[in-house]
Amino acid sequence: MIVCVCQRVSDRDIQRHAQAGCSSFDDLQFETGVSTCCGRCHDCAKAEFHRARHAVAPSNEITVAAPAMMPAFA
Repeated sequence: MIVCVCQRVSDRDIQRHAQAGCSSFDDLQFETGVSTCCGRCHDCAKAEFHRARHAVAPSNEITVAAPAMMPAFA
């Protein structure tokens, strides 16, 4: 969908830039022009950018599998 009508920037454009390593919303604005004209798309564009960044951000959490439970015998 088109997020910024003024600059014709879509949600896919924002996702593509986030996946390519665009590190901040300011950088996204510089690279695409999103939310630099009338400003009506600012909240939507920023939310989409942060959602896309979280989708590609590496996780620092270590996942440990729980041990299998053994059936209790009487």
